Amino acid sequence: MPLASAAADAAPAAGLEFAGDAVALTPPSLSAILNSPLTDALAWIAIVAFMGAALLQWYGNVDSARLLAGGAWVVFGVFWLTMVPYYFADAQSPIKTLLALAALPLSAYTAYLLYGGRTSLLLLSKAVAFMGLIYLPAETIPVVRTWLIETTAAQTHYGMELLGHSPGLIEGANGYQSKFAFDPSETVTGRTTYIVLSCTGIGSMAIFGGLIASVTAPLKRKLSAFTMAIGVIWVLNLGRNIFIGLASPWGWFQQEMLVSLLTTYMGAEPDRVSFLVSHNYIAQSLSIVALLGITYLVVKLVPEVLAPLEDVLYILTGTEYDLFEALDVEERRPAYAPSALEQ
Repeated sequence: MPLASAAADAAPAAGLEFAGDAVALTPPSLSAILNSPLTDALAWIAIVAFMGAALLQWYGNVDSARLLAGGAWVVFGVFWLTMVPYYFADAQSPIKTLLALAALPLSAYTAYLLYGGRTSLLLLSKAVAFMGLIYLPAETIPVVRTWLIETTAAQTHYGMELLGHSPGLIEGANGYQSKFAFDPSETVTGRTTYIVLSCTGIGSMAIFGGLIASVTAPLKRKLSAFTMAIGVIWVLNLGRNIFIGLASPWGWFQQEMLVSLLTTYMGAEPDRVSFLVSHNYIAQSLSIVALLGITYLVVKLVPEVLAPLEDVLYILTGTEYDLFEALDVEERRPAYAPSALEQ
């Protein structure tokens, strides 16, 4: 998962408002957590440490790089742990809650492996550093952030128009021209959505950009893979935004069974059910499928990314996998990534 500041990653993939007046969804206590200096500091410390480890390795100081990268992984895990209250209580996203909970033990285990001498994990650490370098400009440079959000909102609105809906765009709670101005008296739920940074797909772009940038391969192949991944993510993400943006106000999932289930067991507001089902369950589940598909396409163009992916599988399962041999691309194996039998 890409490293981002707390404020950006905490935002739901589509902000939710009443179609009339904007309503803040984050309780004061959670806002304090998400915008706290500690949470932001953890994000910055982790990414700077990952970058530092990559530089140390580049200069040939592998042992110091392992130690620094190990520390970065621990901080990285703590950062995601601070996001659990938001994902559980406000975003009400089981998938993100579980991922955030799993991040700390998995990150700690990665640090343990690095301290134990698994130097191949430095490549995965470098990939995370590049993910941060790709994400941070969108998070920290206002003109980039504004362009991404408002361009995504405009293109999402155009997609809605193609389907016969033209609500117009007005300023959302985040201060950007990104809110779909549905008339609350005409819609089923009286709710609408607005585009936030994570709606732009920048997180997924950072993941693949970081993986591709971290490996050694001909520039032409890396650029081809990056361009393909960005294009596919952008198009799929627009479809996702259109789906959520229409499902929420028009109550596509306001069936009695779903409303009862989410209000009783998830504490959801009744008129928010369509948003939660479309966003937290359908869209997020399909996003996982899409990421797997894009990974396959990237691997076809840049098989070298299998090296960090092998380490991801080892962290998750404790079993060595030789993906290069399995996919018959042994010639693309980096010199620093021995086969499973040699490790």
